[in-house]
Amino acid sequence: MNAVDNAPSVAEAAPSTTTAVGGAVRPTSAEGDAVSTTSAVGTTSAVGGAAAAARHHVGRRLPEGFSVPTGRGILTLRPVRVDDDLGLVHDWMNRPHVARFWRQDWPADRLRGYLTDLLAGPVSRPMLGLVAGVPVSYWEIYRAVAEPVGAAYPAEPTDLGVHVLIGEPALTGRGLGRTLLGAVRDGLFGTDPECARVVAEPDVRNAASVRAFLRAGFAHRGEIELPDKTAALLVAERPAELRTAGADRTSYDGMAGADREGSAA
Repeated sequence: MNAVDNAPSVAEAAPSTTTAVGGAVRPTSAEGDAVSTTSAVGTTSAVGGAAAAARHHVGRRLPEGFSVPTGRGILTLRPVRVDDDLGLVHDWMNRPHVARFWRQDWPADRLRGYLTDLLAGPVSRPMLGLVAGVPVSYWEIYRAVAEPVGAAYPAEPTDLGVHVLIGEPALTGRGLGRTLLGAVRDGLFGTDPECARVVAEPDVRNAASVRAFLRAGFAHRGEIELPDKTAALLVAERPAELRTAGADRTSYDGMAGADREGSAA
């Protein structure tokens, strides 16, 4: 992936994570890249409707974290700990391959405030992605109806979106992004039984990111105009075998690996 996806959001935090047990995603206690548009998914100008849906869903917790096995080791996604992780995230945001698309190469104090606000809000959760215990990626998991992308397609209140970056240039262009994207998609479906769709909206100029998402199993549903970019609308639907009312988060086996927008492909 190249600098992944650039879209400031707003987040919430709550205690519920999952961990991989025998290849399955299992819950445990937690500590632990679109504005008016038409696409194959559909069109909507109902910004107000999206906002209402977001308000209706404001009390609903975002996934707090999970661990899933990949061919490169266990991927763990956990909320950013601002005091511990600020230096690393700040360094990554200031890498040229990230800053080009994220455009958040800010002073550390401004980034601290941004992360703190996300963690305190109900819309987007900033997360750190570790592979075999080593931090390699930064993520934002967000409620799509509450973001601009939610007015660009018929978003459901339960749709989740992802922004991602891989911080180290040496880790990009090696298929890691695809692997991480697939794992996170699967982890989101596994930890949130009501989530029927995971979406992404990388900048169309970020060809490596778009390619990574497609290789990870996301479908290209058209281009959309967002306030800060022309984006590719990429969608992963919940697998048919998980569409039953009781899709059990405790026995969900991850699907194939994937890649996300940003700094790795």
